[in-house]
Amino acid sequence: MVTNFATFAPFGIKLVMLMGVSIAERSGLLAVVMRTSAVSVPKQMVLPVIFIIGACGNIGSDAGIVIVPPIAALIFMQMGLSPIAGLVAGYAGATAGFTANFFIAGTDVVLAGISTEITSTTDGLDEVSATANWWFMIALTLLLGLSGAFIVRKFTIPRCQKFEIFGEVEPANTQARLTAVEKKGLKRAGLALLVYVILIAILVIPEAAPLRNQKTGGIVPSPFFRGLIPVFFFFFAIPGYFYGKSTGAIKVPNDVLKQMEHGMKELSGYIVLMLVVAQFINLFSWSRLDTIMAINGAEFFQATGHTGPVMFILFMIIVAILNIFLGSGSAKWAIFAPVFIPMLAQLDYSPAFVQLLYRIGDSITNCVTPLYIYFPLLLGWIHKYNKNIGIGTIVSLLIPYAAILFVMWVILLLAWFCLNLPIGVGEMIFLN
Repeated sequence: MVTNFATFAPFGIKLVMLMGVSIAERSGLLAVVMRTSAVSVPKQMVLPVIFIIGACGNIGSDAGIVIVPPIAALIFMQMGLSPIAGLVAGYAGATAGFTANFFIAGTDVVLAGISTEITSTTDGLDEVSATANWWFMIALTLLLGLSGAFIVRKFTIPRCQKFEIFGEVEPANTQARLTAVEKKGLKRAGLALLVYVILIAILVIPEAAPLRNQKTGGIVPSPFFRGLIPVFFFFFAIPGYFYGKSTGAIKVPNDVLKQMEHGMKELSGYIVLMLVVAQFINLFSWSRLDTIMAINGAEFFQATGHTGPVMFILFMIIVAILNIFLGSGSAKWAIFAPVFIPMLAQLDYSPAFVQLLYRIGDSITNCVTPLYIYFPLLLGWIHKYNKNIGIGTIVSLLIPYAAILFVMWVILLLAWFCLNLPIGVGEMIFLN
C-alpha cells in the first residue's frame, strides 16, 4: 500500500508543478497578468479573450475560476452590459474550458501521469507525456474563445439584460489600472522570464545541446520533455519570485516557502484521493481485470462495427454525464483509464488519443453541475447584484455553453481525426 502510493507518478509531478505555480499565484503575478490581459484588449475582442483567459488561467490550479468571473463582470459594466452576464461568461469559460489551455497545465500533468501508470503495465504502449494533447488543446482554446463569444451575444446578454441590478457592487481586486509597484514588478518578472527562456533555448535548440536526445539528436523523446515538470516549475517560480520581491509580497526567503506551503494545503484533498487511486490502479492491473475487460470490450466494438466516431461520441457523453455527479477529473480517469486505454489500443488508438477523448467529456459539464465546488462562489457573486436569482436560473444560463461547446468540440475532434493530425508533441491518433 505504501509503495503503491509513494511510487505513483501523478502524485509527485502534481506536487512539484503546483509548488512553482503557487509562487506565481501567491505573489500576485498570475492575477495581475490575467487582469491586464482582459482589460487591455480592443473592445471587439473582449468576449473571446475572456474565455481564453478563463481557460488559460487554470494553469496549475483553479485560479482562472476564482479570478476571471469578477474581472469579466467589471468589464461588462464598463461596456454598459449586465455584470451578471460577465460573471456567467467568465465562469463558463474557466469551467467548461478547464481542460483547454495554450500552456502545459496541471491537468496535463496529472492525467498524463495516470495514463503512464497504465501504459507501463501494458505491452507495446509508451509513456504519455504532459505534452501529449498540446496541439489539440491550443486549437480547442481558440475555438472556446470564438464559440463562447457567440453564446454570450446570442443567449447570455439578452437574458441577463432582463435581470434587475439592485446594487452596483464592484467586484473586489479587479481594478483595471496597474499601480507603479505592479508595473515595476511585471517588468522585473518579464526580464527574469526572458533570461530563463533564453537559457532553456540554449540547452535545447543547438544540435548538440545537452537536453536533446544524445543518441538521435532529436527533441522527441529527449531529456527536455522527460524533465518538463522541473522546467515549468522554474517557469512560474522565477518570475513569481521577482514579482513578489518588487511588490513586497516576498520580503524574506522564508516567504517563498510559505507560498509553496499554501499550494500544498490546497492539495490535501488531492493527496487523500491519490492514496485511493494508486491502490485502485495497481490492484486493477495486478488482477488482470484491465486486460480481460479491454479484450472483451474491443471485441464487442469490432462486432458492432462502431470503432470510430460513434464510439468516440458515446464515450465522451458517458464521461460528461458522470462528471455531473463526480467532480474529480483524476478520480474518474483512474476508473476509465485502466479499461479504455488497453481496450482502444486493441483497436489501434494511442493512449494519448483516449486521454483526449476523456478530457473533452470531463470538462464540458463542469459549468452546469451545482455539485461543482466553485458553483456556490458563482451564486454568491451573482447575489451581490440580484438576490432573487436562484440555482435553477443560473444553471439555465449555463446550459447553452455545455451544449453548444460540446457540439463544436466534437466537430473539431472529427475534423482532426479525418485529417489524422498530430494531437500533441510526438503523439498521433493511431498507434501505427
